[in-house]
Amino acid sequence: MIQLEGISKSYKIAKRSTGLRQAAKSLFYREHTIIDALKDISFSIKPGEIVGYIGPNGAGKSTTIKIMSGILVPDTGSCTIMGYTPWKDRIQYVKNIGVVFGQRSQLWWDVPVMDSFELLKDIYKVPLQEYKATIDLLIETLELQEIVQSPVRQLSLGQRMRSEIAASLIHNPKILFLDEPTIGLDAVSKIAVRQFIKTINKEKGVTVILTTHDMNDIESLADRVILIGKGSLLYDGHLEKLRKRFGTHKTITADYGKNTIPIQIPGTSILSWSPERVILSFDPDQTKTSEVITHLSDQVKLLDVTVESQPIEDIIVQLYKEYKI
Repeated sequence: MIQLEGISKSYKIAKRSTGLRQAAKSLFYREHTIIDALKDISFSIKPGEIVGYIGPNGAGKSTTIKIMSGILVPDTGSCTIMGYTPWKDRIQYVKNIGVVFGQRSQLWWDVPVMDSFELLKDIYKVPLQEYKATIDLLIETLELQEIVQSPVRQLSLGQRMRSEIAASLIHNPKILFLDEPTIGLDAVSKIAVRQFIKTINKEKGVTVILTTHDMNDIESLADRVILIGKGSLLYDGHLEKLRKRFGTHKTITADYGKNTIPIQIPGTSILSWSPERVILSFDPDQTKTSEVITHLSDQVKLLDVTVESQPIEDIIVQLYKEYKI
């Protein structure tokens, strides 16, 4: 469905030192530097996949999304999506995609949200009956009932982002590009957006490409991640493989009755200890969880025990360190 081959994109950036003299000099002569935003990027995505496209700031994520959505033209390489070249077949192509940029809006600022929806219906020439069925589903699923008649400028960030996602799906696209869709959202709004993305992927088979710095979004939605750094593709594979590669350790947090004797359990290391709580780290491939808990119960009177896998953020940080980005 999506095929990128050898995509590269660079930008020419003007350089200028501070000061009045340098400002005057720049009127007649400017030095420039070339920034390689993307360097020979190649990957493919199958229909119905949810792919997390991740990397640090300035890695080239948004540039890739803009090329795949037809906004930018690459310097070299090819991009074929559903048989279209996005920047060449833009009119026919955009009917099949939805795009949400977390820091950009496609809604009109001073008019009610519903008016923007109606205008987008006319732009995409969506049949009336199809539009009514779609908009009813979007309003109900994204809980927009109380805000669709309010001007966009009066909405909170979470309300606006839910409206942006609805706007991108009015024409029933087959592919959804989400660039930081949960940026700045509260916990409730994030959960609502994640659940909605899962629903449209499962029920309508919408292919989703998600870029975000919130690793909980990736963990909740994507089975596959593509890591980009300094414009180069560094990793493309399943999230579970990353867990097995970097996230073998688990932590046990145990609360117990007051105990002044430090806890010693073979195969574990103490991350934190107090007379009422201990946090232990261990490798489940070397030491069984049940054995650790048994040793704990032998030494103290347990009140509560929590077992957790290594946070996905820690795994991604280790991946960044491996590739020195």
